[in-house]
Amino acid sequence: MQRTMPEQQTEIVKFDNVGLRYGTEPEVLSDLSFTLHPGSFYFLTGASGAGKTSLLKLLYLAQRPSRGAVRMFGRDMVTLPRTRLPDFRRRLGVVFQDFRLIDHLSAFDNVALPLRLAGGDDGRVKRAVGEMLEWVGLSHRAHAKPATMSGGEQQRVAIARAVIARPRLLIADEPTGNVDPEMALRLMRLFEALNHRVGTTVIVATHDVHLLRKVPDSLIMRLNKGRLSDPTGALRYPPRPSRDFPAIDDGVPDADHAIDRRAGDAA
Repeated sequence: MQRTMPEQQTEIVKFDNVGLRYGTEPEVLSDLSFTLHPGSFYFLTGASGAGKTSLLKLLYLAQRPSRGAVRMFGRDMVTLPRTRLPDFRRRLGVVFQDFRLIDHLSAFDNVALPLRLAGGDDGRVKRAVGEMLEWVGLSHRAHAKPATMSGGEQQRVAIARAVIARPRLLIADEPTGNVDPEMALRLMRLFEALNHRVGTTVIVATHDVHLLRKVPDSLIMRLNKGRLSDPTGALRYPPRPSRDFPAIDDGVPDADHAIDRRAGDAA
């Protein structure tokens, strides 16, 4: 399956000797130098307290480094004026570990929010959100508010919201932590379809070693006490002979089809 690159660019993210500390405390991240390339799929692993969430905060522009250089989409993020940050954040899709859904909005409206902020046509928004909720198995919960949903349901809404606008970079913090293994596989299929069909660069932080085998040719970056033990992502599990996932016969549309429909709506 050919990957579609969103534009000719050699890097989506580049860190050069980055360090991060909170206040006067010791650095929680030290000497990080790595590059995330367009159309690549990365897993970020490490023990609890290794610094995964802190690294993701730098990636989704919630935190600036204490030292070093960070470039995203060809721009220096360290010196970028804060007024410009929203423009760059719109290129990102983020799945937070604590979901961060808007309490007074329904599942449908939470998922629709990125498309509406981008000025999407109501008909296309309704069609795209309906299809995405069907894919994550929540069509019957479209009008539910977050307070009435389980943790697993909220997590699936958060994932649908993150991918609906076909971001340039998808950042996911433990995205399958509250779902069963079958749904975890379905969500990985959705991430991989976004990666392959649209060219989105994906980075998934996870403790689940079994998940690492689900995406062939993915790269694995390991954090150990705030340092990357494998900054090139060269450590990986042996690739499977096929990129195809096991079929799940549950009547839900194919992930590639869902992503293709989103691509058509954006045209």
